[in-house]
Amino acid sequence: MLKKHSKFFESLLLLADWCALSVSWITAYYLRCYAEIIPVYKGIPPLKNYIILLIFMIPLWGIVFKTFGLYRPRRVSTKLSEIIDIVKASTFATLMLISLTFLFRQDEFSRVIFLFFWIISIVFLCFTRVIFRKFLRFIRHKGFNQRYALVVGTEKLGQELTSKLRKHLELGIQVAGFVSDDANGIGKKIAGIEVIGKFSDIRDLIARHNIDIVFITLPFHSHYQLKEVLEHIGDEMVTIMVLPDLFDFVTLRGNVSEFEGMPLISLRDTPLYGWSVILKRTLDVVFATIVLIVAAPIMLTIAIGIKLTSEGPVFYKQERMGLDGRLFNLLKFRTMYINAEEQTGPVWTKKNDSRCTKIGRLLRMVSLDELPQFFNVLRGDMSIVGPRPERPVFIKNFRNTTPKYMLRHKMKAGITGWAQVCGFRGNTSLEKRIKYDLYYIEHWSMKFDLKIIWLTLWRGFINKHAY
Repeated sequence: MLKKHSKFFESLLLLADWCALSVSWITAYYLRCYAEIIPVYKGIPPLKNYIILLIFMIPLWGIVFKTFGLYRPRRVSTKLSEIIDIVKASTFATLMLISLTFLFRQDEFSRVIFLFFWIISIVFLCFTRVIFRKFLRFIRHKGFNQRYALVVGTEKLGQELTSKLRKHLELGIQVAGFVSDDANGIGKKIAGIEVIGKFSDIRDLIARHNIDIVFITLPFHSHYQLKEVLEHIGDEMVTIMVLPDLFDFVTLRGNVSEFEGMPLISLRDTPLYGWSVILKRTLDVVFATIVLIVAAPIMLTIAIGIKLTSEGPVFYKQERMGLDGRLFNLLKFRTMYINAEEQTGPVWTKKNDSRCTKIGRLLRMVSLDELPQFFNVLRGDMSIVGPRPERPVFIKNFRNTTPKYMLRHKMKAGITGWAQVCGFRGNTSLEKRIKYDLYYIEHWSMKFDLKIIWLTLWRGFINKHAY
């Protein structure tokens, strides 16, 4: 039901954007052709051609704005962030439109009109959205089209729901009160909402408060009471929505989907599927190829330096764990003397490690020993961005001592990652690294990957924990 409300407002917003777009396009035409801001030397083009183009522009802008997330619920974002997104989306759509008219050799369309339109449309779209959202809040505050709800369950889940409903006034849902199974709690206020009855009172409460929706938010240990609540509601003409208490079990990108009419609740999932896989893999291949070409002279110099200063191979292979727990051989420039672990066994590198060669210590300090990992990226073992892969011998201990450690393997291992650019690499807090790795997986996007790559270029190579 809330999704239907959101879709309704999304449609209204889309219609408002189309109106702003149309007005901007016609305004830009008249400013160019009749305002004489810039002299017209080749005659005034017919308005009809621009109206025909507008018919194609309207769905194009809708698709681009949808892709940029401008129709999703903006729960915590600021007005400024929405304006920035509008500028980005409008710029992209305008450039795409200009490219299409060029490809189809439609030279009669004025580039000056496109420039005017780009500026005017951004102003109009931003203004329209500010007014739209203020209007929604105004009519809700005035009490128009309100729906009234009961929340069954007074514990954490019910309190979170009421808090979020109060944040989204545009939904027009007012919570009339809580319903509890404890008669002693009636009259008390929880999170600012009064407990107005017990389960057996639900039918009377529905009639007395003109209830439209009943939210059932029973805690996990009280789900056996669901049948009792439904029996008390009976055949009352209200919308019933159940919020399952499973959020404590949700770890990575939990969501609710539907298969053949059956609701499926995902407690753990990977963010990469469909086009996401293709886009991320394309970025990996393109970026790795460019780096290997540009860095080829540096890599050759490093290889010669390693060969001249110590015995042993140039490259070093080490078994690591990657996506879904699969093992692969990670490739690095050799930075230690051969058979370095004969005496110590598998241990983490420490500061001033005597096992490191002189050139190896320098390579580790500036992270150049990791350049060969771009070959791992081309092979598909790794990605440019992702949680850093660890050795299986260490993972056996980490998974027993660090909660949720293995969840980081729901994403392909990376050369750099969110934890690394935030300073958690080498011998630093494992718990912090896991926290940052899981945050990356939960919030993954191509934009996030590009941000991490950018931060790596500026501050990710040299680090006090790189040794």
